[in-house]
Amino acid sequence: MLHEPADTPAEKDYAIAYKTRLGVQMFIAYALFYAGFVLINIIKPVLMEKEVIFGLNLAVVYGFGLIILSLIMALIYNALCIKKEKALNGTSAQGKVE
Repeated sequence: MLHEPADTPAEKDYAIAYKTRLGVQMFIAYALFYAGFVLINIIKPVLMEKEVIFGLNLAVVYGFGLIILSLIMALIYNALCIKKEKALNGTSAQGKVE
């Protein structure tokens, strides 16, 4: 393994405040959705056994929903951040000036 210092950005990222705010907002939204899963398991765990779709119970559907939601949110976050970086920094995500 290489133990070298992390690369430092050559230029200042003017979109960092936007990316931080967006990341926190998306984290809170995901945490609330996840809290629903936890609360159902704490308050009424029998509900997780209920079949909801295609013979799958709520626990499986909710679990896959959490995974799929996180992937979709990551794609949205990435797309929004790239768009903002281009607008504020004038460069693409690969660092090429457009």
